[in-house]
Amino acid sequence: MFSRQHLIILIALALLLTIGCAAPQIKLFTDAADPLKEFTLSGMEKGKVLVIPISGIISNHPSEKFIRSKPSMVQEIVSQLRMAEKDDEIQAVLLKINTPGGTTTASDILYHELMAYKKRTGTKVVAAMMDLATSGGYYVSLPADFILAHPTTVTGSIGVVYMRPNLTGFMNKLGLEMQVNKSGENKDMGSPFRQTTEEEQKILQDLTDELGKRFVHLVDKHRRLDKKTLTNISTARVYLAGKALEEGLVDQIGYLNDALSKAKDLAGLSKNAKVVVYRRTKYPNDNLYNPTTYRYGPDLSLPEVLTSKGAGFYYIWPSAAGGGM
Repeated sequence: MFSRQHLIILIALALLLTIGCAAPQIKLFTDAADPLKEFTLSGMEKGKVLVIPISGIISNHPSEKFIRSKPSMVQEIVSQLRMAEKDDEIQAVLLKINTPGGTTTASDILYHELMAYKKRTGTKVVAAMMDLATSGGYYVSLPADFILAHPTTVTGSIGVVYMRPNLTGFMNKLGLEMQVNKSGENKDMGSPFRQTTEEEQKILQDLTDELGKRFVHLVDKHRRLDKKTLTNISTARVYLAGKALEEGLVDQIGYLNDALSKAKDLAGLSKNAKVVVYRRTKYPNDNLYNPTTYRYGPDLSLPEVLTSKGAGFYYIWPSAAGGGM
């Protein structure tokens, strides 16, 4: 039997469910629905350097959480570029990069948008690499007029990987199989429910090689490397900052303030020109090292590794991707 207290609680819950749709929304944290606003980090003189963080897995998928939403990285960065384009005072952009990479398409979209932004505006772009700027992280650095690596940056991994789950061993143990009707022999190519044939493996490898060649071609186009260096980087190995500088993948080793100074110099701005960011919320004691655009609420959703989008082509260093894959 329910006690009187239990009945009161049940009635209260029923009322909340009944009026939930009509009740006013209580918003405790900023999310994707809030507009971007400009905040000045330093400087007072005319002219601006806009700092754009590229942090985390490069993806075109928004993140929908239990009590908040987060725009995709592509949407967030393109929104900032569109906003910057309307401000004639912004004469330089500093990309603060800390990512192992992401999907091939999302990385290529950001590359394309940065190139188009530069062409339309003439704005100078400097890339500052933090912990990681591997694979897709290096790909989106290529439009920069100058690339600076932190002394402890890991970069490189210039290549593509096609990843897909394989459930055949698990299904065999359980005595399960997937029945498939298909219109062509390759229609279910890459299926996680059966072994890949030799012919399918060759097709998938050819696709992977083509995407890898595209990446190396863009590196050659922007960095003008000799054939020996191109051969070395085509192995998709990673480099520490010193070796990356030796191979010509970056222009300088330094710190974030060095990258900021370079951006001002390239744009012909004074040392006291404004340094600005676009955020959805104001932060006390804000500075260059803040990578976020809005204040996060508690994350009550499943870990991203449990809700991943499955098979796909990635410009990514898988070892550094962790649970974000």
